[in-house]
Amino acid sequence: MVDLVLYAAPLFFVCLALEAASFRYLPDDDERGYEMRDSAASVSMGLGSVLFDGATKLVALAGFAAAYTISPFQLSADTWWVWVVLFFADDLCYYVFHRAHHVVRVLWASHVVHHSSQFFNFSTALRQSWTPMSIYPFWLPMAFFFPPWMILFQQSVSLIYQFFLHTERIGTLWRPIELVMNTPSHHRVHHGSNSIYLDRNFGGILIIWDRLFRSFEPEGERISYGLTRNIETYNPVKVAFHEFRDLWRDLRRADSWRTRLNHLFRGPEWTPDGRPSTTGHA
Repeated sequence: MVDLVLYAAPLFFVCLALEAASFRYLPDDDERGYEMRDSAASVSMGLGSVLFDGATKLVALAGFAAAYTISPFQLSADTWWVWVVLFFADDLCYYVFHRAHHVVRVLWASHVVHHSSQFFNFSTALRQSWTPMSIYPFWLPMAFFFPPWMILFQQSVSLIYQFFLHTERIGTLWRPIELVMNTPSHHRVHHGSNSIYLDRNFGGILIIWDRLFRSFEPEGERISYGLTRNIETYNPVKVAFHEFRDLWRDLRRADSWRTRLNHLFRGPEWTPDGRPSTTGHA
């Protein structure tokens, strides 16, 4: 099937242009707006991710198909309630995936790309990983119940929704919406490098998982976007792989396998001596 995100791409770029124009003609001194080099890097990362994700998705599709074929619990797309279950199951898988990619360093090395911009606008949404192979295993349990095309379809719906969360131009919404849905306000918190905002608001479409699993934080103090140690580069290759380079450096310097395993599987802030990490975190 064709990825819905590819169909939505023209809309993304139209919205990006409109948002950039709004900052020019309706500036807000409290908002960061756009920076040409930063936005160009984000767009480059997005275009590159389409290529890398395409190859990875073929492997994932084969794995999903194999799991669905051998499963005795196959659900049919012809039943309406299956789509409701799919929606919630996908959103929960996204929450688990997203939280894991913040608290396990080898996974963070892939996800850090998305947090590396010090701006928060629609171009930031396009700043995606070039190493997406760690994503799809988190959806494998769903493949024992849902046809692969349904999983990929709902993933696309979620990604399209999340594009519109990356903006400072929208404040808070009607309170019942803020209680249930992920909103620009909630997602701004997620991109903050302030200590109070680290590892918060992992939701995709819904914010209920964050409230349920106590990772929710409302927007309060002014947000500093980016990493706790920013990378200060607009080179897409460096943006894509800088944390893998730093992780490899730490693995080579480690004096024991226990330390190496801690570098790989503990949080990006972990260090052997307990001193502040030089790894950027968000």
